[in-house]
Amino acid sequence: MVSREELEHRLEGHRVALRGHCYRMLASPFEAEDAVQETFIRAWRSIGTFEGRASLSSWLYRIATNVCLDMLRSVERRARPMDLGPAREPIAANLNTRPETTWLEPVPDALVIPDSDPAEAAVARDTVRLAFVAALQHLPPRQRAVLLLCEVLQWQASEVAALLETTVASVNSALQRARATLETGKLTVSATPAALGAAERELLSRYVQAFQAYDMEALTALIHEDATQSMPPYDMWLSGRADIFTWWLGPGIGCQGSRVIPVATANGSPAFGQYKPAPGGPGSGYEPWALQVLELRDGRIAELTFFLGTTTLFPLFGLPPRLDAAGNAPG
Repeated sequence: MVSREELEHRLEGHRVALRGHCYRMLASPFEAEDAVQETFIRAWRSIGTFEGRASLSSWLYRIATNVCLDMLRSVERRARPMDLGPAREPIAANLNTRPETTWLEPVPDALVIPDSDPAEAAVARDTVRLAFVAALQHLPPRQRAVLLLCEVLQWQASEVAALLETTVASVNSALQRARATLETGKLTVSATPAALGAAERELLSRYVQAFQAYDMEALTALIHEDATQSMPPYDMWLSGRADIFTWWLGPGIGCQGSRVIPVATANGSPAFGQYKPAPGGPGSGYEPWALQVLELRDGRIAELTFFLGTTTLFPLFGLPPRLDAAGNAPG
């Protein structure tokens, strides 16, 4: 019989990978953590039935998948603003919240990507990207599970059929439909570069400098002409650099003078904590405004997502609650 200490150690060794699987299913790091905790509880309760015919990892993935399917029975799919309608004109009247919508939430890479084989880590990173996770949410939950188990975890169709208590033919059919949905959005499960290169790091450094200076001329050279911007929980999103700058220099002018500090990557992409000048003028410091997640393409910024839920996201990413007048985290 495995001792409690040994079992706890073995379970913890699977936490990050399981959290990644649950995040892909649920699109929320907080719900993914809840799912992992429930997975461990169910594992403890049924450890006596684990006969070792499958690996501990496979057994835990079976439990975690069923936990996620249970959770998804009572919630609507999570989304990004661009999933809900066309781009809007950059005016304040279009800045509407959607309280009935549950938004896709970003996650630090370290919470969902195991420190493992570089090739496996690259696939894991690619399959937590915002666009990919958002596309997964368009799939029915069981179809979503089939795709992740077959394409990401590389399970055999017979193993997935056993987990879902269905037939191999049904699994293959669901997998075909899921692939077709992703192909419609030009999304596939494929590896991406393991780390940013020198050119990308220089681009991001220039972006930070230009954004803090609110230098639109410098930013023009860094952002694609067809770039997009969104700001969950607002449903408005913008298409094109011209509209983005119109917003930044119009309704979004309050971002002028912001401080931007890098954090660990989110969803396989560069991320920054943005702090706006606090009311009261110079000397009042800076208050949290957004977690910026940037998508790069061909040496420029192709997508900017400003997640405004700083109350929960800043602690998750280890960002300080405010900055002092010098732009530093208070000691």
